[in-house]
Amino acid sequence: MTQIHAYLTFNGNCREAMTFYKACLGGALSFQTVGAAPLSAKMPERMKYCILSARLKKGALVLMGTDMIGAQGLIKGNNVTLSLNCSSEAEIKTCYEQLSEGGVANHPLEENFWGTLFGELTDKFGNHWILNYNKKSNH
Repeated sequence: MTQIHAYLTFNGNCREAMTFYKACLGGALSFQTVGAAPLSAKMPERMKYCILSARLKKGALVLMGTDMIGAQGLIKGNNVTLSLNCSSEAEIKTCYEQLSEGGVANHPLEENFWGTLFGELTDKFGNHWILNYNKKSNH
């Protein structure tokens, strides 16, 4: 089956953000720095500690990140939303509470007309999340 993974770009705080997401979501987190990559010889010294690639994996969930920004710089906007489908009411409540810490709880968790527990937030790194828990499919 084809999968799509979220790949987030940060401005030098990828390690901090991905460590935060691991604390909220659990899973195994790995980092590759620019300094540990073959391309490090061509990079300025200040870039050696930047994250070339980060990967958080927990079951089917894969969240990736980097500090590598193109020439245009980092442009934050609302063009990326991370959708997190939770497996229990306890899980969605915990994830919502933790991910919104230091951020903005845009839409508190509530049951909606399509039968899911749903909420939206913007985390402290400016990333937008929607969280869902479908009570009907878990009975």
